[in-house]
Parts: sequence; structure tokens; C-alpha cells
Amino acid sequence: MSKRDYYEILGVDKSASADQIKKAYRKMALKYHPDKNPGDTEAEEKFKEAAEAYEVLSDENKRARYDQYGHAGVGDNGGFGGSGGMNMEDIFSHFGDIFGGGFGGFGGGSQSRGPRRVKGTDLRIRVKLTLEEMVNGVDKKIKVKRLKQAEGTTSKTCPTCNGTGQQVRVMNTPFGQMQSATTCSTCHGIGKVADHIPPGANNQGLIKVEETIDLKIPAGARDGIQLQVRGKGNDAPFDGIPGDLIVLVEEIEHNLLKRDGNNLHYDLYISIPDAVLGGSKEIPTVNGKVKIKIDKGTQSGKVLRLKGQGVPDLNGYGKGDLFVHVNLWTPEKISKEQEEFFEKMRDDKHFSPDPSKQNKSFFDRVKEMFN
Repeated sequence: MSKRDYYEILGVDKSASADQIKKAYRKMALKYHPDKNPGDTEAEEKFKEAAEAYEVLSDENKRARYDQYGHAGVGDNGGFGGSGGMNMEDIFSHFGDIFGGGFGGFGGGSQSRGPRRVKGTDLRIRVKLTLEEMVNGVDKKIKVKRLKQAEGTTSKTCPTCNGTGQQVRVMNTPFGQMQSATTCSTCHGIGKVADHIPPGANNQGLIKVEETIDLKIPAGARDGIQLQVRGKGNDAPFDGIPGDLIVLVEEIEHNLLKRDGNNLHYDLYISIPDAVLGGSKEIPTVNGKVKIKIDKGTQSGKVLRLKGQGVPDLNGYGKGDLFVHVNLWTPEKISKEQEEFFEKMRDDKHFSPDPSKQNKSFFDRVKEMFN
């Protein structure tokens, strides 16, 4: 089942400002909030769907990738909502401030905010791909060094905040006593601190390991696109939310085919006899060689179009084409006999240029193909 457009989910235009997107999400989130719709699974899915849309559109970089590449531009699962990524607790951990004082955590009524689940930092890597891998898609195994919760790490309730994640200050004012709550300076709002740290781990029980990650590159990927692998960044301490792995795709230039969006281009050089007599030529494509027909009297600059031999669209909207640009190869050195032959042909009317209206220019032919 195809995913809905994020702008459509929040009911905003593509030109909506960050503030408009935030207001639209708050409206949707309050409407479908679990506290307002207890036991309503449909409302819960819409609540998650709205959170997924906001998670992408509220981030400037993710929004730019989504605008250019659609859902594939922000990873196979887009954001996190209904696609099986984050759960309700994760949503409140990320966007709890959106709801103001009207709601607490999941099922929490108007309770005050407690300890928070932190998210691990994201990792960024570059992956170089051949044109063939980008056209057909590819599964790769890549090695990544990431922070992981060390086995044997234990935690205990933070002694400073007693697990609340907050420190409360009481101040005497002319109007009486006032309280203010700040994030705990010891546990940084998590509510837990390390109790036992295995050798080699840092003070939060995290240790650097090398891990092999299965990476699925979709067909139609292009240079500069960023893919997101959920939960494969650095772990967060004490059962927090793992960060993500951000993969920047780089294209290895093909030695024969040039890419322009979803179209490919190839320069074919033919001899004077081939141009005069016609014949067939073998040309490369991404998935092997194919033969094309060269008509008699083919002019230099002619463009042949092979439909569907280009790159598939990243969002599934068909495939591009392969354009073969025919160039006449003129020999720089010829024998005396060949020179005499061409001297005889110099004044032959069949060898004299005689362009007619039927012989369209290069730009006319290209324009005609695209129309």
C-alpha cells in the first residue's frame, strides 16, 4: 500500500512555513491524541501518521530530500510513525513540547513530564556506486563503527533527581514561594546513571564496535541522495532510542555512458562508408550490448532514441531513455589510392552537401523527441 503525501496528511501546502507545519501537526496530534481516543486504533494510526509527517517536514534537510525524491529520499520508512519505527513513547519523547500542558505522556493525562528517553547520535557515511548499481538497485553489506551499549552495563536511579529527570528549585519571592524545574545536571534528564560499566566502555556504558549493516539501495538512486537506515547510528545510554545511519550516495562515473537525470547518453562514431551504406552497430547499455540499425545516408549529429533504456525513476514513475548521438568519424590519414578516390568524389553531386527542409537540425531533432 503506497504511503500518503506528508503535506496532504497535515493539510498544508508545499510552500508552508515551519510555523504553519508545526501548527498543523499540533492540531492533528490533539485531535487524534490517545487520551482523547482511548482504544481507537484508527485514531492511533492517524496520530502516528501525523507524527511521521511532522518528523520529516519539520527538519529542513529531510524536507528538502522529501521534496526532491519523495518517500525514497528519506529512507524506505520515511519518518517513523505508522511504518513500524518509533512507538508512542518515542513520539512523546521527541515532540512532547508540541502538546503544551494539555497532555502528558501516552495515557498520562495531565501529569508532569518525567524522565526522557534520549536518542543516540546519527552516523554519516559515503557509499560509492556504479551506474549499473544505481539503475538496477543493489544490496550491500557495509562495515560501520558505532557506539553500542556494552554487555553487562547496569544503571540505577539518579540520586540527584530520584529518577524524575528534573531538579526543582524553590524560591522565596515577595509574592510567596515559587517553584521552577530544570533538567537534572547529573543524568541530563534521563533519570538514570551508570551503576556498573564494563571495561572499555565510556561513562554511559557505551563501547565502540564494528558492525556489518545490510544496506538496500533502491533502483533509480542518484549522486547526492541521502538514504536513512533507522536505528543503525550510535546507541543511546540506558535503553534510549538508537540514532540513525545516514548514507550519502556517490556515483562512480561510467566510462561510456553519461547520465542526465533519468536519461543516458552515448556518443557513437561511425565511418564514412557506414554513413553512406548504412548497416548495424553494437552499442553498450547498462544491462549489456544491443544492436541498432544505421540507415543509409545517416547524417552526423543524428540522435537515436532507445526508449526505456535509461534509469528508473526513484519514485516509480517509469524509466528514462538512452540517446545515441551519431558522429561521423573523419580519418586524418589515408592512402594515396583513397585520396584519389575522394578527389574524384569531390565534385560528384551525390557528395555535395544539399540540406533540405527534411534534414532537421540537431536541436530540432532533440526537441521533436522530447515532444
